[in-house]
Amino acid sequence: MTQSANTPFSVCMSVYHNDNADNFIAAVNSIYCQTVPPNEIILVVDGPVGQELEYAIEHLVEEIPVMKVIRLPENKGHAIARQTGLDAARYDLVAVMDADDIALPNRFRQQLAVFEEHPEVTVVGGLIHEFVDDVNNVAGVRWVPQNDADIKEYLKDRCPMNLVTVMFRKEHVQKVGGYIDWYCEEDYYLWIRLTLAGYRFYNIQQNLVNVRVGHAMYSRRGGVKYFKSEAALQRLMLTEKIITPIKFLSNVTKRLIVQVLLPNAVRGWIFRKFARKQRK
Repeated sequence: MTQSANTPFSVCMSVYHNDNADNFIAAVNSIYCQTVPPNEIILVVDGPVGQELEYAIEHLVEEIPVMKVIRLPENKGHAIARQTGLDAARYDLVAVMDADDIALPNRFRQQLAVFEEHPEVTVVGGLIHEFVDDVNNVAGVRWVPQNDADIKEYLKDRCPMNLVTVMFRKEHVQKVGGYIDWYCEEDYYLWIRLTLAGYRFYNIQQNLVNVRVGHAMYSRRGGVKYFKSEAALQRLMLTEKIITPIKFLSNVTKRLIVQVLLPNAVRGWIFRKFARKQRK
């Protein structure tokens, strides 16, 4: 094994009452049965969960000695759950995982290799394949740019990292405040703050995680509340001079049309046609 494969790291994930127990078990096994397994898995149980999930958690804790469970007495949401796990992580390198996705077996080995080759990098992510029901039924591929300069240029238009693929340096993320609640956009908000602090990004140009999506996932990415959240992030980038006033008006206008004015079916078609690539 290379030196990078010997670097200790944590994986943080959370589960809540709406998660499917079988999908959750598959997600945990996908991060534990890696070519380079994690040194610890921090699982935050975000509020009370049902009997099936409780049984799954109990089974996994028995089978996986590196798994640590933290329970929140009530559901707090993604940002607080993720921050709770991050606070508890013992190692500086921390990977993120969701409770219903499937990491590819070589994910962590590839990410550790990037950190060894590029010690100046803070966040390493990659591509995702979004699938419906079966991993071979790929609905779309979310591509993100590779190098830091391109990632920061892409950030001016869209979220430049796939959150469920990332591994990052805990110290740097904590320095900018960690996860802070921002409706449906806490990850985008985090990348903006890391950018403002001068930290660097990298995306491996391979699929790292198969992401489970529903049939209507693209269509649901809209509504007034969703639009207001994204518009507020655009205003933040304008205030911090990441984007120009012209770019701000362009971005907000596009989001108003797609997220508020268009019917769900048309919004879904636009996401599939323009926001996702076909599987190669």
